[in-house]
Amino acid sequence: MQVIERFFGNKNADAKSFKKSIVNILGIKPDNIVIYKAALSHRSVKESPEENNERLEYLGDAILSAIVADYLFKRYPYKGEGFLTEMRSKMVNRLQLNDIAVKMGIKKIALFNKLDNALKNSHIFGNTLEAIVGAVYIDKGYKKTQNWVLKQIIIPHMFVDDLELIDINLKNKLIGWASKNNKVLTFDLHEERLEGTRRIFVIKTVLDGETLSEGKGFNKKDASQAAAIAAVEKLGLA
Repeated sequence: MQVIERFFGNKNADAKSFKKSIVNILGIKPDNIVIYKAALSHRSVKESPEENNERLEYLGDAILSAIVADYLFKRYPYKGEGFLTEMRSKMVNRLQLNDIAVKMGIKKIALFNKLDNALKNSHIFGNTLEAIVGAVYIDKGYKKTQNWVLKQIIIPHMFVDDLELIDINLKNKLIGWASKNNKVLTFDLHEERLEGTRRIFVIKTVLDGETLSEGKGFNKKDASQAAAIAAVEKLGLA
């Protein structure tokens, strides 16, 4: 009861309204409403580890990766490890998950500091989606989570046939374009900082000495990929 009061102020109407939003947007009827509240709470509004979504994001990331791996393993019985790994990366990368989360309507029910402009342009909604997967797993178990992910995420939002045709390594594509056109292209580490307990990397693509784009990520690889995607779009190479 104390945990529920911390989240909802002991107001039954608020709890019912929140539960209805979960059903309408996520397509699942929660048993443990508190765990979903935590999954939707960014550390900018809930500092306590048991009340924000960082731990659930960690769990959900692993569960989602396993579900996608199983899905691909069964869908492509004759494909090798390299293909399966690349396809999984296409399906669960930060940009993809953030886009899916926004399309699902998670932005409408996510709890974060709306006055922080940096958060509006970050990947917090994709991170929140991973946390929700973690919440569903705790609330419903693996099998029901697997069915929910297939029904609500993979089938309606991850167009696997289209993803097969996408060159995920845009960084190499960009480097190849620069070399072909006698351009000097570098990926430079612009900033490394801590946001809460997470380390954030900012990578800039520099073309002939001028900044072309930048990308952020929880590691240099993801940040470089985000910067490459932005550069490819800016140059019209997509």
